[in-house]
Amino acid sequence: MLEPQNLLKKYWGYDSFRPLQGEIIDSVLAGNDTLALLPTGGGKSICFQVPSLLNEGICLVISPLIALMKDQVSNLKKKGIPALSVYSGMSFIEVKKTLQNAAYGNFKFLYVSPERLETELFIEYLPLIKVNLIAVDEAHCISQWGYDFRPSYLRIAALREYFPKVPVLALTASATLEVQKDIREKLLFGKSQNTFQQSFNRPNLSYSAFQLFSKENKLLTILKKVPGSGIVYCKTRRRTKEVAELLKLNGIVADYYHAGLASEERNKKQEDWINNKTRIIACTNAFGMGIDKPDVRTVVHYDVPDALENYYQEAGRAGRDGKKAYAILLYSEAELEELKKQVAVRFPSNSVIKKVYGDLCSFLQLPSNSGEGFSYDFDLNTFAKNFKLDAYTVNSVLKILEQEELITYSEQFFMPSTVEFSIDKQHLNDFEKSYPKYSDVVKGLLRSYDGIFDFPSFVNENELARFVGIGKERLMQILLELKALGIINYLPQKETPQIYFLKNRVKTDELFINQKNILKRKEAFEKRLAVITHFCVTQNECRSTMISSYFSGQHLPPCGICDNCLRNKQLMITSEEFNFISGEIKKMAHKRAVTSKMIIENLPSVKENKIWKVLKFLQEENLASVGQDGLIKVK
Repeated sequence: MLEPQNLLKKYWGYDSFRPLQGEIIDSVLAGNDTLALLPTGGGKSICFQVPSLLNEGICLVISPLIALMKDQVSNLKKKGIPALSVYSGMSFIEVKKTLQNAAYGNFKFLYVSPERLETELFIEYLPLIKVNLIAVDEAHCISQWGYDFRPSYLRIAALREYFPKVPVLALTASATLEVQKDIREKLLFGKSQNTFQQSFNRPNLSYSAFQLFSKENKLLTILKKVPGSGIVYCKTRRRTKEVAELLKLNGIVADYYHAGLASEERNKKQEDWINNKTRIIACTNAFGMGIDKPDVRTVVHYDVPDALENYYQEAGRAGRDGKKAYAILLYSEAELEELKKQVAVRFPSNSVIKKVYGDLCSFLQLPSNSGEGFSYDFDLNTFAKNFKLDAYTVNSVLKILEQEELITYSEQFFMPSTVEFSIDKQHLNDFEKSYPKYSDVVKGLLRSYDGIFDFPSFVNENELARFVGIGKERLMQILLELKALGIINYLPQKETPQIYFLKNRVKTDELFINQKNILKRKEAFEKRLAVITHFCVTQNECRSTMISSYFSGQHLPPCGICDNCLRNKQLMITSEEFNFISGEIKKMAHKRAVTSKMIIENLPSVKENKIWKVLKFLQEENLASVGQDGLIKVK
């Protein structure tokens, strides 16, 4: 039997584990329920992949991120590790065949989106699947009072009825002590449990926050001063494009990224940045999940996030290689005021919620007492425009309807293309003889995708077109013709946002919304806004200390490299400096009142902030006074 470290070397090529990975793996192998708090890029997936490979059976991985799920399954397959996935958007037949493979095949990982756990089909196959570990990714989603609550996560604990002796590994990048407690309770952690949290001390990462009226010049200064790869996080899709254009105009190789782009375009932009063909990527928070690029030198937040959780996770993508890196937050007073107004937008009145729900059902032409179990293409902007609604309000109401378990809304929905043969091999041979013009594509499918007769396979049209030696458009045309002839079942990729109804439509006046829960979430949101605002404006606290205190309650010593620590160092005055500055001020102001400008001009070799510090001390100690005219008098 391989040891964890040998397995790490065999499949990942690493000689040793990253901090805490080994301890987390040992805890899981010992059968303990385990909560692991590791930063983005900290290697969370290895913590469940290694122990599962060491044990007989399959690891059930629960993740809400379809794109990340798809990437991990693809990466495992490239390593020769068989893996499967089940998520929203798959047909009944696709899901059934995947679950059959999980139950009877030689697979090691089954990735599942949380809402799939409750379906009758999944529950039917669950007892047949030999699960050796339950891994819950993005585990903070289970807390109603956390920053990204998803009701479907609350039902994960029901899995323990089927697998009472199987350990649970909960993983997240950031969670407060309250949310950590919630995770352990909601996942029914047993007496044998461990929590591992990586230190918030990042000695190579310098945090800074700047209040600015105009951010463009500051951004350019930062990126010209700090060489190397970088990320600029923006709040809106339009802003990502504007920032990328600004950087290009100033000679910086940049691009933009957001969830509204086609998946191929997103993948191309992401790969160019990873491979350093693009230096700076301006993006929304849709970018970065699952990306482990160690040499990011700068992460700039061009807009203020609405929670320290988001900021810490995104800023933490800088300096993963241990070399000096910078996390910089740009903000304005107007932005902080705008954040306060977000409370009313995020938590609209009951009447607004009911109106949007009624308009939504009308927009989708959904009759009363229908809709349950059906998914609908949904364009939020078209809907908002048609019904003269504010798009941000609509988005907030959809989130509330999700949390009240009436719908699920997938803004970043993505289902890759799939192909499966509809006829057996003998009939396929006969078909090829009769229709030789399709032979190259048929052979290309057979050679490129194992198991294509048994269950639908994800197909990359670009790769297949290159393999066959034809253009992509011609390939897709042939695939559609083969589908029309009944040879294959071909479903082209789909990226339209989806609304899935968990319950039938009810009359608007009968719609029940739990206002008590909404009020609690509103209070939690206001607390998070207060924390991120404090982080922005505070100038006398170490930023690393603030982060550590918020998430863990531990008070780290000052980092010495954030903007506040550097400012405090500059403000430190030795007794000799103090005596010299105060003596000079007394000499100047002894016989006549002077202005601060006169003092500063007469002490050109002294830093201005030190002069102000001495003046403040003299005033507080009643040794000097400042009149309404601004004149300083020494007593």
